[in-house]
Amino acid sequence: MILEHKGTNIFYTDQGKGKAIVLLHGFLENANMWEPFIPELSKKNRVICIDLLGHGKTGCLGYVHTMELMAEAVEAVLKKLKIRKSTFIGHSMGGYVALAFAEKNPDALRGLCLMNSTARADSEEKKQNRDRAILAVKQNHKTFIRMAIANLFRPKNRTLFADTIKQITKEAQQTPLQGIVAALEGMKIRADREALLHFTPFKKMMVLGKKDPVLDYNSLIAQTQNTEVNVVEFPDGHMSYIENKDEFLRNLTYFIENI
Repeated sequence: MILEHKGTNIFYTDQGKGKAIVLLHGFLENANMWEPFIPELSKKNRVICIDLLGHGKTGCLGYVHTMELMAEAVEAVLKKLKIRKSTFIGHSMGGYVALAFAEKNPDALRGLCLMNSTARADSEEKKQNRDRAILAVKQNHKTFIRMAIANLFRPKNRTLFADTIKQITKEAQQTPLQGIVAALEGMKIRADREALLHFTPFKKMMVLGKKDPVLDYNSLIAQTQNTEVNVVEFPDGHMSYIENKDEFLRNLTYFIENI
């Protein structure tokens, strides 16, 4: 389905009945990443998947897609669907968007799952890496995507999931250059929202990979100290929904059912 928002099209899907679950994909991904999980999740829930700005079938809204701007697009979809309260599951960048949404609308959430994501802002080193990535994308975005996707997996899993990586890379290469750059710019300047893990009333879960090549395991654990965040650890990389698919779905279903 398509919603026109600020002169651009936002693509989303809406399946099942029950309490609303909002699934937000990560950088270079799109709503298709959730397809393996929708049959199970939609048995008891209303499942909404949204293509974030500049990804999938959703258009761009300028040179920088801040997390707040992306969250506004999500808000517009939920408003159209007349959904007042939902549980957000955000993978990586989708987690940053979910946090931006939660900061503005804390009462609109039943639960929040940060999946291979962080509540902290980029470090100075990470910001420099984003700038380098922007240059690399502009020089050759297909090569950048191919390397970026493979590097999200634990090294030993890159062979194991070679066919899946090829498929994801193929889809990611449909992402427009403007969408890639706008997301990198937006992630680079995002706010630190660690306080939300401490001072929000809704249930929270963090899914993390011990060998995540993108996020620092110790930093993620530190964020959950003295909070009521439920931590689920997997032994692999940044792509828990692929590398640890069955266990991920089991934990996610349990989290949703116990909200």
